[in-house]
Order: sequence, then structure tokens, then C-alpha cells
Amino acid sequence: MTEKLYYTSPDISEWRTDITKIIEQDSTILVTLKETAFYPEGGGQPWDLGTIDGIDVLEVFEADEEVFHKIAKKPLQTSVKCQIDSFRRLEHTQHHTGQHLLSAVCSELYDVETASFHLGSEYCSIDLTVPFLHEEQLNRIEQRVNYLIYQDNKVKTYFVDKEKLHAIPLKKWPKAESNIRIVEIQGIDFSACCGTHVKSIGGIGLIKLLKTEKHKGNIRLYFTCGRRALADYKEKHDTLTKLSAALSTSYSEVESRVARLEKEKKDLQKQLEEIEVLNARFHAKQLLENSPETLVAFVFQDKNYKECERIAKEAAAITNQVILAATEIEKRIILTHKGNSPFDCGGFFKEHLKKYYGKGGGNGLSAQAAFPSLENMQNFIQFTVGQLN
Repeated sequence: MTEKLYYTSPDISEWRTDITKIIEQDSTILVTLKETAFYPEGGGQPWDLGTIDGIDVLEVFEADEEVFHKIAKKPLQTSVKCQIDSFRRLEHTQHHTGQHLLSAVCSELYDVETASFHLGSEYCSIDLTVPFLHEEQLNRIEQRVNYLIYQDNKVKTYFVDKEKLHAIPLKKWPKAESNIRIVEIQGIDFSACCGTHVKSIGGIGLIKLLKTEKHKGNIRLYFTCGRRALADYKEKHDTLTKLSAALSTSYSEVESRVARLEKEKKDLQKQLEEIEVLNARFHAKQLLENSPETLVAFVFQDKNYKECERIAKEAAAITNQVILAATEIEKRIILTHKGNSPFDCGGFFKEHLKKYYGKGGGNGLSAQAAFPSLENMQNFIQFTVGQLN
């Protein structure tokens, strides 16, 4: 059986050992080692990556108390040098111990238990057995966990049998019957856990709570620790620096400056919409002059559908005629009237649109459609004008 260096020598990242077995399954190569520091997936923690004899390790898993390493190709020798991705391991270790501490503080402060834990490359989270947490509560949790990190309490790991578990204040009873590994943050928490952990909680570096969301009646709390938290801070600091430079203001004034710009944008947008309505009304009046037909068709080469729709509705509001407006840019049309005509716009589309490969629909007062080609749209418009005029 493989000696598990990730338990006996958790700081080791390079070592030499012997391959004890090579298993070839189609294109899959599995090897077992006399000693391994590669942590297999378990306890919510992903497997380690690295190399064996310079060959990439793709996956590590445990089965029947043996650790298997899936590698990219068959090694040429049985005495091999192994190396784990120490940065990945450190991130996993910081977040795993960080989760234990965070869960302990949530329980300590608000009697909230952790239902599950996710440690991924994109995010880390715990699901808490509570429907919500207020911002004040989250701030208190964050302050407390980081205060404890500064105290740098030791983290001890040891194995016990089930008979001795009654003397340990565990919040969650393990399924294992024997050789149960306990992770103890001195004076703070006891948990049955098979993952890798820092030697003392100062090694977590810091814990930053990111956000919460509802999940199956509980709260999912996202957080980051250590190296990843530093990277997150740097990314956000760089963004804030660029924003403050672009806005010619200090960090503290960015939020109020953005709020002011957002208000100015909304005011300008409102003014623009009012102008666009007046412009559409002006166009509609011009286009309706000397147009006695039952249907008046406007075909625009340089306007988008939104502009066409606005002009059509303004025209329909001031006449009893049926209005058709089309945009050649988007190959879309609108057919509408204000209700004084018995003409059914949606019904007309339903009856005739497919013959011209158009797609769309609507109700009696208004309908819209899109066409795969300009020719299809022009033919449909010509047909419609012929039917109504």
C-alpha cells in the first residue's frame, strides 16, 4: 500500500520513489507509487496536479485504500522523480482550512451549520443551514475569522478509532468506523476530515467573503483565501485605479462620481427619447401628406427597426390608415393601425407570411416580421400593398 506523504510529510513537493504498478486501460495509464504526496480527490478537495518522471499527472483518486495516478503516457522507468504543483496545493490547503475556520465561526456566532463545501478553481463556497444572513452578520463573521487568523492557532491532525470519538466535540459524525482522521484548530474547531491543511491558521493568510445567494432554502456563501484572495484584491485594486484615473478623482470618490454619471446618462437618455418621438412624429406627418391609400408603406434604407416602429406608431396615431414600415438594414417590417380599420394585422401575417419565408406575428392592431432576404421582404410588401390598396 502506498505511503501517503500528504499526511506524514505535508510540506513535501518533490521526492523520488518507485512505481509499484502500471495499469494500461485502452488509452488510460494508471500508476501506483511506493510513496505519494499527490492528494487524491476527497472531502470536497480536488486532486493535486504535477508530474511523475516528467509526465503530467491528469487525475489522482483513491480506491480500495490505494492511491491511483492517471498520467499522460507510460513511464520509461520504475524509479521516478515526482513533483506536485505546489501553488495549486497551497491554494487548496489554505481554502480547506479556511473553510473549517469559517464554518466554525458561523456556528459560534449564529448557531448556523455548514451543509456542504465546494472547493473549485473558479470559486469556493459553503452552504449554510439558514435562509438568509444580513450584511451586518456577514461583516461580523468576516471580522471574526480574520481576527482568529491573526491569533495563528495551531492546526493538529491525528487518527482515532470510533470508540474515542465520544471524547471529541465533533459537530458532524463521520461515516468511517476506524482510522478516522481529525483536524483540530486548537481552541476553535474539531472536524473529521481527510484533506490537507496548513500548520497553523495564520497560514490561511486572510479570508474575504465575496457574496451570498439563495440555494435550496439555504444560503450559499462564497469566499476566497490566501494567495487567491491577494490576486482578487490586486485585480479589483487595478480596476479601481484605472477607474479613478479615467474619472480624474480619488478612490473614495469613484462610487459617487459613477452614480452622478449614471444619473446624467438617464437624464440624457430621457431627453433623447423625447427628441426621437418628436422626430418620428415629424417624419410621420411628412410621409402621410397626400397619401389617400388604405395602406401607407414606408421603406427605409438607413433606419433600424426601432426607428421604423416608432415612426409607424406615430403615423398610426394620427390617421385611420393602415401603416407598414420596413427597414432594409434589418429586413424587418411592422404593420399597424390605431383600431379604426377592420383589418387584422396578425391574421394577415398568419395567412400570407410563410409564402415569402417570413417569420413573425402579432394581434389585430399590430404585427411584425423578419425575412431571410431583402428580396423576400420587398415581394411581401408589394403583395400587401396590392391587397389593401
